[in-house]
Amino acid sequence: MGTSPPAILRVTEIFFSLQGESSRVGLPTTFVRLTGCPLRCVWCDTAYAFHGGENLALDEILRRVAAHGVPRVCVSGGEPLAQKGCLPLLAALCDDGRAVSLETSGAVDIAAVDPRVSIVMDLKAPGSGEERKNRWSNLAHLKAKDELKFVLADEADYQWARETLRSRRLDALCPILFSPVHGSLEPRQLAEWILRDRLPVRLQVQLHRILWGGEAGH
Repeated sequence: MGTSPPAILRVTEIFFSLQGESSRVGLPTTFVRLTGCPLRCVWCDTAYAFHGGENLALDEILRRVAAHGVPRVCVSGGEPLAQKGCLPLLAALCDDGRAVSLETSGAVDIAAVDPRVSIVMDLKAPGSGEERKNRWSNLAHLKAKDELKFVLADEADYQWARETLRSRRLDALCPILFSPVHGSLEPRQLAEWILRDRLPVRLQVQLHRILWGGEAGH
């Protein structure tokens, strides 16, 4: 019986920086940004990852990740799970002894993701233009160490997120992140709403944008 060919993935970039989001914010991390995404969120700040990139074998990705010499690695996109090779990549990174996180839009099934991976999954608010893409069945696959992220553009988005949080009791599943869209919603305003409503969420601002202006490679 023949063996399967090695996984080939389309990769936009592999780089070393500080984690800018999630509970791991500020930690030195190697990022693997895969190419392609089936969504087109209005406020997307990584549209450069929709196309282009280079084809890399799984072993070459692992080699480049190892060359950075840090234990934490984040696989993102685009939408990384849109590529079938993402699943074996995640497992291989875990097998290498790395602390692996996955940033996913929530529009693709997460059921087969290696349980050693910490998932940071979006729920798309109406202001994204992609609310209909939310795959609600994914909620059943979240673990206590995973995180749910709401990126919010305005007060309507906030109210939607607040009601979704409460009606689905999301904070019982895993930690919840509320993040303002840069240039659309002031972080201070979002903070005041969270405090007013006493929501069990973490306010998140993008550290990489504060430090480097959100430029590619950070």
